[in-house]
Amino acid sequence: MIYPSGRAVWAAAAGAVPAFLVALALPSFWYLGLLWSCLLLAFLAVDAAAGRGRASLNASIDAPQQVGVGGEFSVQIAARHSGPRAAEARVGHDARLAPVSDSGGTLLPTPGGGSLDLRFQALRRGIASFDRLWVRWRGPFGLVWNQVVLPVESKVAVLPDVSSARGEALTLLQRATLAEGHAQRRAGQGREFDALKDYQPGMGRRMIDWKRSARHGKLLAREFRIEENNNIVLAIDSGRLMCEPVDGVPKVDRAVTAALLSAFIALKGGDMVSLFGFDARPRVSSGAVRGPASFAMIQKRAAEIDYSSEETNFTLALRTLAARLDRRSLVIIFTDFVDPISAELMLRTVGRLTERHLVLFMLMKDTELEGLADMPPRSGEDVARAVVAGGLLRERQVVIGRLRLLGAHVIEANHNRLGPALVERYLQFKQEDLL
Repeated sequence: MIYPSGRAVWAAAAGAVPAFLVALALPSFWYLGLLWSCLLLAFLAVDAAAGRGRASLNASIDAPQQVGVGGEFSVQIAARHSGPRAAEARVGHDARLAPVSDSGGTLLPTPGGGSLDLRFQALRRGIASFDRLWVRWRGPFGLVWNQVVLPVESKVAVLPDVSSARGEALTLLQRATLAEGHAQRRAGQGREFDALKDYQPGMGRRMIDWKRSARHGKLLAREFRIEENNNIVLAIDSGRLMCEPVDGVPKVDRAVTAALLSAFIALKGGDMVSLFGFDARPRVSSGAVRGPASFAMIQKRAAEIDYSSEETNFTLALRTLAARLDRRSLVIIFTDFVDPISAELMLRTVGRLTERHLVLFMLMKDTELEGLADMPPRSGEDVARAVVAGGLLRERQVVIGRLRLLGAHVIEANHNRLGPALVERYLQFKQEDLL
């Protein structure tokens, strides 16, 4: 793209006044006033021709792979071209990022091109992207801008900040003093061989170890155990209800923060952790990982859980999740619901999931409804609001009661205590050998 610069506009405006005076003073020689315009057009043509080399322009963006919410980071733009070195650049970004000062500037000259450092701040969790890069430079007379729009693809994972709650979770972990290497003994359910025992009537024939039985002259059966590396699944609902804000922050962001906090503790304790995000259909699914070094990968996959305006399809999501689990797991579901009617399909699916797995629902207290229900009745409208809010809260408790009857565990905590409450319950499960 070629377009005139501000210098060309001012030059054209400056030449218009003398041309008008010449035409006014010498009407028969009016064409002399066009000499300045023709001269300016000639210089513009020279500047445009000097912009050759746009095809050889090559630019790149260097940005960090991940950054915390609210953090600032640097982005380096490097451009290489055969034309003039004095150039300007501007980068296009999405709404998750905001420039600290400006999103563009003048490229500092380097061998073969130029470079520019910009500062950005991460505003929202998710996968932020830089999608376009504008580079422009002037001709030798400064009358024409030569501009090129280059498509680029640079992504930055904006991760939630769990540093504030990590200290409290570590304190809870130290109190619990997880016994490393402790094994849960559930004969016939585990996969790890534990010991041989005398065969007893009623045991399955598949448990008999025929080779060792022949060696000892009596029937011996294999006893298995469930190892300590339990399978923890963090299922996060990112549907419409979970994208509503609580105290200025979307519920899904608070759920992701609590999930990452529990993942950090579970990986520290030797368990296996996987992440599952869904709304109208499954969106994010990570494989099970183990060890503290895998926490960075879980963080990055959590950033892929995006905001959604679609209704949550619990039937599709939970059935898909159940089909992928080949062993007993602790399934932690972060979700929200309004009334028993909207939660009916979820209740039907949960009943099948609790038959094999340990299911825990993490819910955030609706402080807005509780405030309306407790509001002093100063007018008729206040009474109506309190009655409606109280009815919604009672219906919510009906759904929670039905979940517990189906065998699921439910935690309803304040949004600022969601993570610590989950860690406490997880450690309690570990101590009671429920996983």
